[in-house]
Amino acid sequence: MKKFDENYKLLDEMYSDGYFPDFLVDKIKEMLCDIITFLENGERNIENIQSRFDEMTLAINDLQEEFEENESEIETVARDSIGETVAYILKWFDINIGVEEAIRERDW
Repeated sequence: MKKFDENYKLLDEMYSDGYFPDFLVDKIKEMLCDIITFLENGERNIENIQSRFDEMTLAINDLQEEFEENESEIETVARDSIGETVAYILKWFDINIGVEEAIRERDW
């Protein structure tokens, strides 16, 4: 079983930008870490993996109101940061799903 790259900083752009409250970025990071753990445990079934990404994306969708309440939003920088992180995870674990497909449930 392959372990994730410990040197990769998840959502680095969001953490670097004061527009995004760290406690909300932490929530997204936790969701990504759950998927990473799932993949580290050896999951290779594409349908199961896509299902986990769908669940994560829907959960991120649910955070939009909380971002707005904290004078922020999931906008261009956030979309790019999440997309880049998902793309890195997919590539690291050699998962044959495109990033747009992986986050297909997004409404941000």
